[in-house]
Amino acid sequence: MTIKIAGTGSALPNKIMTNKDLEQLVETSDEWIRERTGICERRIAQGDTVASLAATACERALANAGKKAEDVDLILVATCSPEQLLPCAACQVQSIIGAQKAVAFDLNAACSGFLFGLATAYSYITAGLYKNALVVGSEVLSKIVDWTDRGTCILFGDGAGAVYVEATEGPEGFIGFAQGSDGSKGSVLSCNERTDNPEEDIYVHMDGREVYKFATRQVPKCIVEAVDRSQLSLEDIDLFVLHQANTRIIESIAKQLKQDISKFPVNLPRVGNMSSATIPVLLDELNRDGKLQKGQKIVLSGFGAGLTYGACVLTWQ
Repeated sequence: MTIKIAGTGSALPNKIMTNKDLEQLVETSDEWIRERTGICERRIAQGDTVASLAATACERALANAGKKAEDVDLILVATCSPEQLLPCAACQVQSIIGAQKAVAFDLNAACSGFLFGLATAYSYITAGLYKNALVVGSEVLSKIVDWTDRGTCILFGDGAGAVYVEATEGPEGFIGFAQGSDGSKGSVLSCNERTDNPEEDIYVHMDGREVYKFATRQVPKCIVEAVDRSQLSLEDIDLFVLHQANTRIIESIAKQLKQDISKFPVNLPRVGNMSSATIPVLLDELNRDGKLQKGQKIVLSGFGAGLTYGACVLTWQ
């Protein structure tokens, strides 16, 4: 037994913030941002929350799968930017969509969170505890970004992506996982919890050079490990759907894997880095654009604060 993705969904806030808009906030330029990151614009929440975006993405994933909320067994929300500690975002999603019988909880592995959520759902379902799950990556990063720090505020956007997964005995579905963490390097990407102290620093801080070095070193190794566990070769993979952090990182990974860059789809220029939401949002766009075909071998892979990293291999249904 394994699990397969039977439906995808996503939700993006309406407000678009372009690089030109950022020129009014910090000392930067459209050309500088594009050259270093590949980002042209990002979405910014105005009234949207982690839970509301996640719920919309879930409803769209259920509709895409032809399923009903009342039949959902498990809801996992990956996020590092919830508005509340209690109740968790997943329980809020459960209430919004009416998934009365679902077990719901959050997990935080930052930008790797969606992948860790998939592995968690896989474990629950293949163990026989549940038959299906909604796995969501949802972030409102704009509220934890320092809009005076050009090193971080140019990168991040808000949004949510979700998949509905279910048990399958067929040839489609997940066939290999690889995950890891390196807590000794956690300080290179950090954010303090909000407190009542107005002087408290609650913004994202990042050592961009160290994150780049980590990602370009660790992600290719992780992908190779997951592909090897799937008893496939890199040449068997049709698409590499990677965390959308920086086009330079994606290009470096493609080069190290000796795979054509055309196998690495991107939406980073339009939405920026949405942390845990990047992979499921891109997956949903590919699905709805008809770019995912039955039988394709697909790698999902990402990295994030912690430091965390992960990859999985699946055969599209």
